[in-house]
Amino acid sequence: MSGGPELERAARARVGRGVVTGEKEFQRKIERLGVLVGELEQTPAAGSTVTTKELVQLLLDVHGAGIERIMEIVFESGAEGEAIIARLGRDPIARSLLLLYSLHPEDLEARVASALEEARPRLRKLGGEAELIAIRDGAVEVKLRGPEHSCGSTANNLRAVVVESIYELAPDVASLTILSPESESGGFVALEALLGTRASAAPAERG
Repeated sequence: MSGGPELERAARARVGRGVVTGEKEFQRKIERLGVLVGELEQTPAAGSTVTTKELVQLLLDVHGAGIERIMEIVFESGAEGEAIIARLGRDPIARSLLLLYSLHPEDLEARVASALEEARPRLRKLGGEAELIAIRDGAVEVKLRGPEHSCGSTANNLRAVVVESIYELAPDVASLTILSPESESGGFVALEALLGTRASAAPAERG
């Protein structure tokens, strides 16, 4: 987890981005939510699609604005606040919520690097290692090396560890390409595959 000036720059960038700008705008959205809920309760199911979509979007906006303001207040409390933000970034539940609203204190590259570092002990147990090659526009390339004369199941387990680890900390990657010595073209892992990685990674050994 990075801190200090880098964390401060990230926090200030979030302040400028603002999901909902200003208290008046926030209150306007709260009032609109009340109106939509009332309309939804009186609208036949067949005609409620548009109202439901607007309601969901407003809920996302309001929740995002509230979470962002909470992050700002915590950050403004100094070193203790930075430590709390770092802890939130590591917590599985809080991390997922921060990622949903683009409020995570670490950028994609830092999170992918952390994922590979956390995966290192499991990879070593299987006789392998992984190296981050590049990240471009959310597309991640990783080089995977395994033991000589390894069987197919070992290669699959190594691959599953990498996919599972990256998805855990960086579910917002656009794509993941895993390169191996046997084939430098590697294997492309689509976003849809990442979303189901926990099921596909079940055979992987854990350290």
